[in-house]
Amino acid sequence: MNLALWIVTGLLAVAYLLGGGFKVITPKEKIAATGASARWVEDFSEGGVKAIGAVEVLAAVGLILPAVLDIAPILVPLAAVGLVLLMIGAATVRIRRHENKLVAVDLIYVALAAFVAWGRFGPESFVG
Repeated sequence: MNLALWIVTGLLAVAYLLGGGFKVITPKEKIAATGASARWVEDFSEGGVKAIGAVEVLAAVGLILPAVLDIAPILVPLAAVGLVLLMIGAATVRIRRHENKLVAVDLIYVALAAFVAWGRFGPESFVG
């Protein structure tokens, strides 16, 4: 179980570090031009997109560093809960925009982050 949690956590951290970093450094118009799945940025200001990216980067760091450094490891499941909430928001935006096929991807991220939160709050908690 611990290995599965680390694998999922690592994959989530990489995905959110790359995706969030991209949002932070790339202008909103260029993000929207990357494809239909990125047109959600049209619903947000430039600062809003950058803030979402910053939250994703911070969550990626929060998934890994507290456990690795053994400093406030309770932050790991809290970061995962934050990602669950962020991705529920993402799914809501997609539903509002009638991008129903893309909602499934958001829900997969919700399930993965929820698995990490459950595992690190419960059976494989870092807090002893």
